This record gives sequence, C-alpha cells and structure tokens, in this order.
Amino acid sequence: MNDMHVDYSTKIPNNVNLSEDRQVLKALEGWHPGYIDWWNDMGPDGFQQSLVYLRTAYSVDPRGWAKFDYVKMPDYRWGILLAPQEENRVIPFGENFGQPAWQEVPGEHRATLRRLIVIQGDTEPASVEQQRHLGKTAPSLYDLRNLFQVNVEEGRHLWAMVYLLQKYFGRDGREEADELLRRRSGDADSPRMLGAFNEATPDWLSFFMFTYFTDRDGKMQLHSLAQSGFDPLSRTCRFMLTEEAHHMFVGETGISRVVQRTCEAMQAAGISDPTDIARVRALGVVDLPTIQKKLNLHYSLSLDLFGSEVSTNAANAFNAGIKGRYKETAIDDDHRLQNATYPVLKLINGKVTRVDEPALTALNMRLRDDYTQDCAKGLLRWNKIIALAGYDIRLELPNVAFHRQIGEFRDIHATPDGVLIDDATWNRRKGEWLPSSGDGDFIASLMTPVTETGVYASWISPPKVGIDNKPGDFEYVKIDT
Repeated sequence: MNDMHVDYSTKIPNNVNLSEDRQVLKALEGWHPGYIDWWNDMGPDGFQQSLVYLRTAYSVDPRGWAKFDYVKMPDYRWGILLAPQEENRVIPFGENFGQPAWQEVPGEHRATLRRLIVIQGDTEPASVEQQRHLGKTAPSLYDLRNLFQVNVEEGRHLWAMVYLLQKYFGRDGREEADELLRRRSGDADSPRMLGAFNEATPDWLSFFMFTYFTDRDGKMQLHSLAQSGFDPLSRTCRFMLTEEAHHMFVGETGISRVVQRTCEAMQAAGISDPTDIARVRALGVVDLPTIQKKLNLHYSLSLDLFGSEVSTNAANAFNAGIKGRYKETAIDDDHRLQNATYPVLKLINGKVTRVDEPALTALNMRLRDDYTQDCAKGLLRWNKIIALAGYDIRLELPNVAFHRQIGEFRDIHATPDGVLIDDATWNRRKGEWLPSSGDGDFIASLMTPVTETGVYASWISPPKVGIDNKPGDFEYVKIDT
C-alpha cells in the first residue's frame, strides 16, 4: 500500500493498511459507535444536519493533500493518517541518540508514552466540547465553516491518538480510549486533564484567542512529539501539524479582522482615543483594551499548559528519546544535554530572577520560550493594523509571572508588566487586566448570528480571501438542509 494515499474503502479511512490488521480494525470499529454518540451529544449544537464545505485528506503529501466538498458533519470520514515513513530513521536525541527509531513500544517506556498520548488525545475532544455552542452566534457563514473545520479535525486528532492506543497498548490502550469519550470539559466529576481545556469558550473573540494561543501550545507539543523515537507517534504528529496550521490561521486572521474592524469604526467616527471604551463600544465593535484583556487571559492560561519550568519528567522523557525539543533536528548541539544549561525565570527573594539550570530539567522552559517567540509574530501583524490606522496603542504579551496557576509564579500576583503586587492590590485591580463580567456581557451582546451569504457581523471585517479560493458570497454552510 502506498502510505502517501488514503484508503477510503473501509469504514475507517487510513493509510496504515488497516484491512490487513484485523485485530486493530475490529477494535476501532468497536470504538466507532461510541465516538459517533459522543459527537452527536457534544459536537456542534444545532448543525449536525447542515451541509458544510469541509476539506478531507485524500493524501498525506503536504504539497496536495485535501479535497473540499459539502458533507454533514456526522458523515465526515474521520480516519487514521500518518506521515510517510522515513527509511532508516534514527532517534534524534537523548541517551539513545543515533539508534534506530522504535516501531514498537519499548517495555521500559510504555507507561510514559501511554500517558503522553492520552494527554494529547484528551485535549482534542475537549476543545470540541468547549466550542459546541459557538455555531449559534457565528458572525458569518465563512466563520461558521472555519469553526466546523477546526472541530472535525480535532475529532480526527482524537482518532489519531486512539489508533496508537488501540494498536500498541493492548487492553490498557482500549480502556484509555474509552475514557477519552467519558470525560467532559468543565465537568465537576470527570473533567478534562488540563486546566485550559476545562475553561468556557463563551464567544467568538474567545474562540479566536483559543485557536491562536492554545492551539499554538498544541503546535509546540506536537512538534516535540514529532521528534519522538517512537516512530508511529512521530509520523502521527507530523501529519497532525499539517492540519493544525489551519486552526492557528483561524485564530490569527480572526483577531486581525476584529482589530481591523475596530480601527475602521473608530476612524469613521472620528475617535482619536482608542481607550475611550464607552464611545468605541457604542459603535458595535470590541475596543482594543478589551481585546488586550482577552489576550492576557488566553496567553496566561496557555503558558500553564507547559507545566513547571523545571521538570524531571521532561528530562526523563528527553533522555529516553520519547519527547524532544521544538525542531530538535535543526538545533546545533549534541542532542544529549548532559552538561548544558538553560536560563530559567525563578522567584528568588521576592524578585523574578533569571538563573541557569541544567538544560535537561529546563526543557519545559525552553519550549515555553519558543512558544512565546512564535506568539509574538501575530502581535506584530495586529499592531501593524493599529499603527497604519494612526493609533498610538499596542497589543502586548503580558509578563510570564502574570496570572499563573502552575510553575514558579503560581503563588504570587504580578501585573502584566511583571511587577509583584499583594493580594489586596490584585483583587482591586485585576479587572484592569483580565476580562470582567461586564466585559463578557458586552461581548455577548455583539454575538448575534449572521447567516446571509457574504455578510459579516458589525464587529468583524471580511477575510481577504475565501476558503478554497471561493468568492465572497459563497455558501460555506447550507443551514436549511
């Protein structure tokens, strides 16, 4: 079988020869009804029978891998898609550096690999659950379609992890696969595993922030796992990254369009002070200070996903050859890190201080730094829109000590500029830095659905180009079907 192309002749599309792997095929077919029940219960609410113009992978060749067509979401062909196998691939880091990549799970690393796969798998259905009500307030059919594309691909990423669990982890893997369908985002008794995936996504600005910041954490984690010495995991994550790029595109361009519309409305109304929140809001757009608050919230929540700055678990996973660094093979060092150091921010004597730690235990900090640099690129584009409109205000990433629940800064309060403050000051001023209930109510008041082709809500600009080069009035979602 050509592992570049996808076989659609079975119930579960794949490029891993499932038809000749009867045991795994049977296990996945047994899991499939529970997945469809989950999708119908927890997937996009109110649109399961709508025809949506979605892309589906027919190949894993990044030069041309997707076709577009109308499909009802429950009929979407979720499948198992791995990037092509690299001949003679070796483990690119750790104590096993240079040895042949594993095609089966090494017994001594079984528990660590399973946990990493389960954590990654758990994030995928969580975001679908968080976003299930957003369709009812979509600002356009274009945006509605993008939401659903993100949702079905998160569902496919769940399938990707479940395949690894079913094929390589036996009964344990089957039990974990069932658990992935049992947990629910925000549930008091069975929440999702990571905090950011139990937060509400109440509005479209939150959705754009989530797909920009939180999906970008996913990108960094997938890049790290794509370096793995366990080759099936590496191949799985490499193709997931191809799909994940669209999710971050939705976030970056979504925020760009919100900023663009706000600047246009302020210019048209002759508003020179973008911090005059009442006047700006009266125009039916989101003021820039509130966009900054939303940014502060989602960035800080996403930083927590990287875990503690200093971590023996991360060191052990690297040493074992299980999880590498961002773009590991492009880094110019020995890929073992036995004597290397890396600067880490710590709280010492009440001050945020940079200290050198062993690079092995500072891997989370390094990945988080890579993430911050990647996040900054979008802010350059958003600030360019603001500057071109003639406004002297900038969107900024808050200090890493701001609003943290995990790591070095979890027990302190800091301003977005990194100034340490006491509890009383924080409680008095946090509404200046994080969205208040009033901010949420205002944003919610803008969230009225727009379902006419080629029309957009008052608070967001149209995109520069359509999906699949479609014209501006293309019917991306046929709601009345």
